[in-house]
Amino acid sequence: MSPNFNVALTLLLLAKPGFSQPRVDSFRMYNDVKITLDIPQYKNKHTILLLFALPNGNTTEQTMGKKTTPADDWHFDIQHIKAQTAFLRTQMSENLVVAYLENDYKSWPLWKQKHPGDREEITHIVDTLHKEVPSKKAVYLSGHSGGGSFIFGYLDAVPAIPNLIKRITFLDSDYGYDTSYYSKLKTWLKKDKQATLTVFAYNDSVALYNGKPVVSEKGGTWYRSHLMLRNFEEDIAFDKTRDDTLIFYRSKNNQVAFFFKTNPERKIFHTQQVELNGFIHSVLYRTKKESEGYEYFGQRAYSNLIE
Repeated sequence: MSPNFNVALTLLLLAKPGFSQPRVDSFRMYNDVKITLDIPQYKNKHTILLLFALPNGNTTEQTMGKKTTPADDWHFDIQHIKAQTAFLRTQMSENLVVAYLENDYKSWPLWKQKHPGDREEITHIVDTLHKEVPSKKAVYLSGHSGGGSFIFGYLDAVPAIPNLIKRITFLDSDYGYDTSYYSKLKTWLKKDKQATLTVFAYNDSVALYNGKPVVSEKGGTWYRSHLMLRNFEEDIAFDKTRDDTLIFYRSKNNQVAFFFKTNPERKIFHTQQVELNGFIHSVLYRTKKESEGYEYFGQRAYSNLIE
C-alpha cells in the first residue's frame, strides 16, 4: 500500500466540495485490493457507507452490471448492484455510498490465505473508508458468495462489533458461519437497537448441477443459515411466514431476519437471490420503504436504471 494512500484518498473524495456530481472512482490497497466507490450527488443529509465484498469469480464491472448483448459475458447480468443502488437512492433519505471490494484473486477466501495479516488488513480497509468518507451516519457490511468471507474476517479481527457498524448482510454468503460467531453478533444486536442483521439463503443442500450436488449437506448456506437461526432462537423469538416457496423468519424486535428460498426442483438460485431485488431488500428491510415499489424474489424493480 502506498505511503501516500490516505492523502490520495482524501483528495480523491474531497476534490469536489460536497460531492456535487455523482461519480465512480477506484483506487488500490495492499497492491492486490481494488476499491471502487460509487458516490452519489451529495445532499445535506446523513450518509450510509455500504461495503460490498464481491462474490468469487466476479469483477467490479460485472458486479455493477450493465445492459447486455448476446456477445457479453453472462456475469454482467446476474447482480446489477449499481442499478439496485440507483433504485435505493430514489427511496432513501440518506446519501448512499457503495464501496465495491475486489481483489486480484477474485476470491476473498483465497485472498485471506495469501495474507497472513488478513485480519488487521481487513480492519484497516473498513476503518480507512469509514474515516475518509464524510458525513457518516452508518457503515453497512454486505457481501455475496465468497464476499461473506470478508465479513467473517472482520468479525474475527474485532474484539466486539463496533457501534459504527449498523447493518450486516449475508447474501447467500455465510458459508463460513459457525457457532463461535454467535456471541459477537448477539452482543452487537443487544447493545445497539438500531443494529440489523439480514441473511439470505436458498436450499443449496439439494441443488444439482449436471446431476451432481453443488455442495455437501452441511457445506452450503442453507445449513449454515439454519444453524445461525437456531442459535438466535435460543435467545429471541421469531415470527415465521411462508409465501409459495419463500420462508421468512423475522425476530419480534425486527433486528434479525432470515429470507429462505426452498428448492423442490433442485435448481441453483445462488445469483437470483441478489438479482431479484435481494440487494435492495437487504438495505430497505426494517425501514419505512421496505417492500415499497419492489418485491423480494419478484421482477427486477430496477430494469429502467440499468446503464
